[in-house]
Amino acid sequence: MSALEIRDLTVERGGRAVVRDVSVEIAAGQVTALLGPNGAGKSTLVLAVGGVLRPRTGAVLLDGADLAGRRPERIRQAGVAIVPEGRRLLPDLTVEDNLRVASYALSQEQAQAGRDRVLQLFPQLGKRLTALARTLSGGEQQMVVLAQALICQPRYLLIDELSLGLAPVVVSRLIPVIRTVAESGAGVLLIEQFATVALGLAHRAHIMEGGRLRFSGLASELRDQPELLSSAYLLRGSEAEPLRGGETKPAEPDTVDPVTGRTP
Repeated sequence: MSALEIRDLTVERGGRAVVRDVSVEIAAGQVTALLGPNGAGKSTLVLAVGGVLRPRTGAVLLDGADLAGRRPERIRQAGVAIVPEGRRLLPDLTVEDNLRVASYALSQEQAQAGRDRVLQLFPQLGKRLTALARTLSGGEQQMVVLAQALICQPRYLLIDELSLGLAPVVVSRLIPVIRTVAESGAGVLLIEQFATVALGLAHRAHIMEGGRLRFSGLASELRDQPELLSSAYLLRGSEAEPLRGGETKPAEPDTVDPVTGRTP
């Protein structure tokens, strides 16, 4: 099975290592979940894979080629798209224009095929093509940024905080889209604040804290043994060894909710 391999990646921000020796494999046709509290380094990892940040060390391997350090447009052309946190749209352009901007590097035929595909995935956007992006609801804006990433029909899609700031009913409309994308053969890395959402979609899961992976294994392990998820979150701020399977070495209890990833 083909995969996008993130291997021993270290990324610095402000002279400090925010991601440290992280290795994650994103399998084609599957959803891989990346969980962890705020400040764990998850967003930095996504930006580094997408070429927005340059890793200090490590590799991002696809078909034997190392994408680490390449420009974002080159990484996108290679088949890797990212959806950064924050719904970054061009607010004074219409939905149609936002989609057109995202397909600028495609041929006319590819752009039309991609547009048809995303409007099938998000039929609600078909009714909002002439609306300015800034007038959309939060859920509609999230649909547009997902559509922008998917319009080039990437082989791998990295989504940072799918449900952030969205009502549960909106999230429930997005989940089937992510499942459909994976079933079509694309590999998806999903960073999600609600562990139950991510684990319900994922085949494999990782928990990241303090820039390092604390757990790597099957998502079913975390679904069936929630104490593993709790133990990993309780490692916050510690230098404890990573968790594997049933091995738990928690530090002193923290106030992080292992299901939401938030503090009360």
